[in-house]
Order: sequence, then C-alpha cells, then structure tokens
Amino acid sequence: MRKRQQILLEQIEEKLDSYVPKTDTLYRNLIEAMRYSLLDGGKRIRPLLVLEFCQLCGGEVSKAMPFACALEMIHTYSLIHDDLPCMDNDDMRRGRPSNHKAFGEGLALLAGDALLTLAFETMLSPESIALAGTQPAAEAAGTLACAAGAHGMVGGQVIDLASEGQQIPLEILQLMDECKTGSLIVAAAEMGCILAGASQEKRQAARKYASAIGLAFQIVDDILDVTGTTEDLGKKAGSDADNQKSTYVTLLGLEKAQEAALELTHQAVEALDIFEEGEEKQGLAELAEYLASRKK
Repeated sequence: MRKRQQILLEQIEEKLDSYVPKTDTLYRNLIEAMRYSLLDGGKRIRPLLVLEFCQLCGGEVSKAMPFACALEMIHTYSLIHDDLPCMDNDDMRRGRPSNHKAFGEGLALLAGDALLTLAFETMLSPESIALAGTQPAAEAAGTLACAAGAHGMVGGQVIDLASEGQQIPLEILQLMDECKTGSLIVAAAEMGCILAGASQEKRQAARKYASAIGLAFQIVDDILDVTGTTEDLGKKAGSDADNQKSTYVTLLGLEKAQEAALELTHQAVEALDIFEEGEEKQGLAELAEYLASRKK
C-alpha cells in the first residue's frame, strides 16, 4: 500500500480506539470483548474504501472518518458472530482465539450486538452530523443499514448456513458472496461518494469497482483456504472442506478460480476510468491488485 494509505490506516486505528474507551464499570468485560476484536488489526479495507472514495470525489477525510469507523464496527460484529459455534464454529481469528473462546459465547454475542449499535451511535452523533451534514449523514447511514441487513450481509449468512453440507450451483454461491461479503464493500465505496456529494455516475462507478473487488476478495479467500497455511491465514486452513462448503475452487477448479479473480480485478480498475487521474485513483487501482495477490 502507498504511504498515504498507511497514514489513513493509522488514523482509522486511532479513531477506533477512541470510540471504545476503556472503563472500570461493572460491564467492563463487555468493553474488553469489544476492544479485543475491534482493535485486533485486520486489513481495514472497508473503512479505507470509505475514505479513499470520499477523497477521490473531492470530500474531506474528517467528514467521512466516523462513517468509516462505524462500518468497521459492523464488519467486526459480523466476524464475532460468524465464529460462534452456531455459525462457523471457528476457534481462531487473525492468529488469536476467537472472541467466544476468549470471553465465552454469551459475552461474545453481546459484544457483537454492542458494536452493531455503537456503529449507528457513531454515525448519527451530533458531531458526525455536524461534520457531514444532515442529509449525507442520513443517506450514508441508511446505505450501511441496508447493506448489513436481511437483503445484504445477514441474508448472505443465511444462505451460507442453508448451503452447508450440500453442493450449490455457482449462481447461488455468487449471490451468497455478493450479500455476505460484497454488500459491505460496495456500501463502503458508495458511502464515501455520498459524503463527498458525488454524482450518480461516479457513485455507479464506485459500486462497480467495489462489487468486482468484493467478489474477487471472496474468490481469493477460497483459494487461500486451499493453498494457504493456518499460520499464514491466522485461522484454520482447509475449514471450507471440513464444513463441506461449496467454493469457487470446488466449482471452478483452482486455475479457473485464479483466472476469475484476476478478471474481476481488471474490471475493478477499469471502473475507475471515470475519475480524474491522481494519487487516490492510482491508490485504489493498486489496492485492487494487492487484494488479488494477497497471501492471507
């Protein structure tokens, strides 16, 4: 990643830390569980996309930062719940015990719930609204709500649960991933455009870029589950096979899955053609290529 993007990532980390301050209250174990997962690193791709597209469309990072952090809170809550025994039953996340392994199932569930509600508290606080403006703040928050709900991320998880142990066709797999993984990535790009007051034409291009990298991201995840190691991935390798999940590798084969990820990356870079040349545009193109070639 470029130095400018590394600076943005550092700013995201600082703001996330400030939104969940340590406390000595009777529910401090809840706060500890929230911080455990929220501040556990990760690629921060979604909040970075919010900030990058906001800047690309002429907006200010300060206006978009609360919304970028809120999106990461929702992503983190989804990971906590996804690891629970009633979902994917994963013991490791990013090289550490999953939240429910560290804090117990009940507290992990509540930590996820608390991060979800904190996301909307963060976006719709008086300070955030004053920075972004009432209409952009409401539209950005509404965009994230739709992406995270029954017709987006949660709906994709339902398809995932229903598909375990059976072979599903490619179109169902793609729909599942567009909802479960892609919806928040698309929302991230569009939220950045909304907060910058971008045109509908630019918003559509941003959605096309994000949709392509979102699907490529999931295909690469499927590839790494086969080719990566538990040490590299920070979670158990081969878990898709263990859970009898249909993946792009099982349906297309390893080579064609790799080709599909590269083609989607090319489509993402092409979608940026509408935007003016500059460091932000080049950074987004390089980000797409980085995600396609990542090893974890």
